[in-house]
Amino acid sequence: MLDLQKYDIDMWEEEKITAFRQKLLAWYDEHKRDLPWRRTTNPYHIWVSEIMLQQTRVDTVIPYYERFLDWFPTVADLADAPEDKLLKAWEGLGYYSRVRNMQKAAQQIMTDFAGEFPQTYEGIASLKGIGPYTAGAIASIAFDLAEPAVDGNVMRVVSRLFEVDLDIGVPTNRKVFQAIMKILIDPERPGDFNQALMDLGSDIEAPVNPHPEDSPVKEFSAAYLHGTMDKYPIKAPKKKPVPVYLKGLIIQNEKGQFLLEKNEAAGLLSGFWHFPLIEVEEFVEDQLTLFEVAESEATYGPTPQESFEQDYDLQVTWSEVTFPTVQHVFSHRKWHIQLLTGQVKESKDFPDREVLWLSPDDFPAYPFAKPQQKMWDAYQSKNE
Repeated sequence: MLDLQKYDIDMWEEEKITAFRQKLLAWYDEHKRDLPWRRTTNPYHIWVSEIMLQQTRVDTVIPYYERFLDWFPTVADLADAPEDKLLKAWEGLGYYSRVRNMQKAAQQIMTDFAGEFPQTYEGIASLKGIGPYTAGAIASIAFDLAEPAVDGNVMRVVSRLFEVDLDIGVPTNRKVFQAIMKILIDPERPGDFNQALMDLGSDIEAPVNPHPEDSPVKEFSAAYLHGTMDKYPIKAPKKKPVPVYLKGLIIQNEKGQFLLEKNEAAGLLSGFWHFPLIEVEEFVEDQLTLFEVAESEATYGPTPQESFEQDYDLQVTWSEVTFPTVQHVFSHRKWHIQLLTGQVKESKDFPDREVLWLSPDDFPAYPFAKPQQKMWDAYQSKNE
């Protein structure tokens, strides 16, 4: 077991730990939120909710959760789901590797666990995309195993309880919070205990507008008693996302259809449909006209418009309409997208690549990631 004194953490006596558990769980019993995944102990349902809740607000997740289970009611259904339908179910949630990993994990369950969700922490943690937090949440909530579920909310609360002088953003420090939670967790109600701390950290001790004076366990919190709540948790500032500059090409044919392509490259937004995107080094001044832009870029090789026409073998009549720059922030990158629009008189099919002409009525049948939705919204705002 980890020596917590090495980290200047003095663990409570058993009597104080028992009192803490009782206070926290009594508050949870009275104030817990009524959420659909809290009405079940089905490990598949709990797993879906926990993956969706990563980086996403509860009120946003609820309709996604209900639709996902309607479309894929069992692990077997998820394992066999076609990619387009899988991505459509996740459309708008972001971090799409999550749902791809879920499908791989579902396939693991079908092959390695005979279709039965594993019932041990080790078995759950062996599944693709499931780390210590998610494994602890499923193990404790679905199977009553005394396993901690340490997320950012829990680390925020625990760091204040014991004035933990460790950066919660450093992955290797998580083992300290894990060790503290292993001692604190209620062995009789581990799932409720984990969820109670999550609720406490997401509301009363939230990162924005906390009200720790309302905490049911404030008398246990060293930071509250010492007036050091603002110091904890310790976390170094995030690095700014790297800017990426793109031209988004919205091309319409004589039938009123738009050219969209499927991203077949591995990595970011793989499998989603979008208007063609061409990365550039930077943007020229916004006030330049389309043709001044083309002239200013000429010395650096073909313009994005010329590159597009060559790549797609299309002759485009380009519009001079300008649009506000579309922006979208990923975890480590910030996309800046300038829209270019044009029309073709003679459209062609692309049998050798994943490119289609689609009418707006067709859009709902195809998975669009958030940047694509933002581009379409920007285009529509100028064409209403």
